[in-house]
Amino acid sequence: MSNRDNLARLADPACLAFPFRVGAAGPQTSRASAHARAQIEQVLFTAPGERVFRPDFGAGLEALVFEPNNRPLWEVTRRRILASLAQALRGAISPESLDIAVAGAGERLEVVVSYRLASLGSVEEQRFFVGVNDRG
Repeated sequence: MSNRDNLARLADPACLAFPFRVGAAGPQTSRASAHARAQIEQVLFTAPGERVFRPDFGAGLEALVFEPNNRPLWEVTRRRILASLAQALRGAISPESLDIAVAGAGERLEVVVSYRLASLGSVEEQRFFVGVNDRG
């Protein structure tokens, strides 16, 4: 393994894949940045009450498809996401670095999540879209 590969591995280390999966070679892994993105996506698209033992888990973005796409909705959504992510990702991200931006146009709602990975100190930004046939 080259020095370049070692540096890349240290900059974004491997961790257990999220959600947890077992393949033929054992537990599957992913990079820390991909792991955090998967956790954020799960929080955003899980409806509150969907988890039996964690009824307050999730932001429920998919339900917003049927709501008016305007500034009051964006602010309520931003606050809901901020609270949900701060609780669900405690320890994985630095809570003071968590920033949420919500905007929309037409039938689409865009959510931008910015955060700093606690273990790496790297700043990440993820974009998610909610709308008819959107998921990204």
